[in-house]
Formats: sequence, C-alpha cells, structure tokens
Amino acid sequence: MPELPETETIARDLDREIAGRRIVGIRVLHADVLRIVTRHALARRLRGATIERCWRRAKLVVLDLSTGDKLVVQPRFTGALLIDAGALPDIERRYTTVELALDDGRVLRYRDIRRLGTVALMSVDQFARYESSLGTEPLDQAFTAPHLSALVRGRRQAIKKVLMDQRVIAGVGNIYANEALWRARIDPSRAAGDLDDGSVSALRDALTAVLRESIAHRGTSFRDYRDASGARGRFVDHLAVYGHAGEPCLRCGRRLIGTHAIDGRMTVLCAHCQR
Repeated sequence: MPELPETETIARDLDREIAGRRIVGIRVLHADVLRIVTRHALARRLRGATIERCWRRAKLVVLDLSTGDKLVVQPRFTGALLIDAGALPDIERRYTTVELALDDGRVLRYRDIRRLGTVALMSVDQFARYESSLGTEPLDQAFTAPHLSALVRGRRQAIKKVLMDQRVIAGVGNIYANEALWRARIDPSRAAGDLDDGSVSALRDALTAVLRESIAHRGTSFRDYRDASGARGRFVDHLAVYGHAGEPCLRCGRRLIGTHAIDGRMTVLCAHCQR
C-alpha cells in the first residue's frame, strides 16, 4: 500500500505537472471506486474546474479545485494517479477506473488493478470532518520528540501498532514502521508507553529520516506502486529489514526474524539489536 513517501511523491509530481490545468472531460469506467459522489455528480462538478493545488494528507492525494471542492484519492494497494500525454503503456491504461481530460490534451488517469482504492469528491466541510480523524503529520515541524512522547504516553499497545494507527500518526504504514524501529533499535512489540525519553527521541529521528530518504528516492516499489509518470520508486534498494526476513542484519550480522504475531502484518526485526 502506498504510504507517506509514495503519496507525497505522487502529489508533488501532480502539483508540478497539472496545477493550473482545467478539467474539460470526465469518464468513469468503474464506479465502484467512487465514494460520497455518484458518477453523474462527479462529472457535473468536475467539468470546467481548474486544479489549483495537489498535495498530500496522510496516505491521501488531494486535488484542490477552483470550485472549492476537493478530489481525494486513496490509492491503497494497487492504485496510481498517472499523467498520460499519449505515451503511457497500454498495461497501465488497461486498469483505468476514472480519467480526467485536461485542457492541454493530457489525461489524468486513476489506475487501480484490484479496485480497492477510492476516489471521493468532498466539499470543504466534508473534508474538514474527514481530516479531523487523522493524526499528526510526522514531517511537520511540530512532530518533535516531546510531541511523540505525549502521543505514546500511557499506551499499552505495541509501539509498531501505534506508529501505524492513522488516528495517532498519519501516513506511516508497515514498511516504514519496520524500518524506523530497526534504525532506532526498538523491539516492535514493546509497549509504546514503556519507551523512555531516549528511545522516543531515537524513534522520532529514525522515522523522519527514513521518510525523507524514501521521498528523495521517490518511494518504494515492490510490485504495484508507480509515480505520476508511471516510474517505480527506488527506495526498495535501501530497505534494511522490510522484505529481508531470514537474511543477515546489516548492523550485527544476526539473522532477521519475520513474524505476523505483533499486528497481523509482516514484522521484520533483529532480536539481537532491537530491545
């Protein structure tokens, strides 16, 4: 599933490429990805609107429109927002669910192979209510070690589960929770409230660092994630633990452990390094 670095990459690409463009046509090929809005209402409210800004919130890509509406896309497992100037491979076009024709002749396609992602059109008030349920952004300046300490204080859940709770910290999923905890030398199963100040500070630094590094490499692609031009993310070559269960730990050489015991998702850790 695209996490913060992947959706941030897509949003930056879109903002650079299509901000200021006007939507002149809408085609919905698979309406089951739509939320809050019907096929006909989407076409009516989008036609003629100008895309003013593209940005990210949590794991969402948000397009601010001149009408005041917000087009909110959650790619989930196999979704991608692709700019098609005529050279997009047919394999990518094949799974288009929604396409927006732009006034410069290009097409913005929402491609979703498994159609588990969503496309919603929200008013300002609808988006404000939706956003209020999301947690703090880990790349905001306000996300300091004391702030993280306040977020985890008193929580008995495993720290990995807390990191992935979108109501607490927005945008972090399985890949970067694994990576940050390995970097911070913290056992993913430790109760979040038991972390001391030193561990919290190390975790905050590790989390922000791995997120920024992944953005610099345009995200992580294992199979389905693509940026707005259809290219793969390169951070997969820099992962220390995720996807490497059974291999030697890069820090101590001990064999990495893979388990589903903590939160039902694959957790990879070094039992020697992470305490």
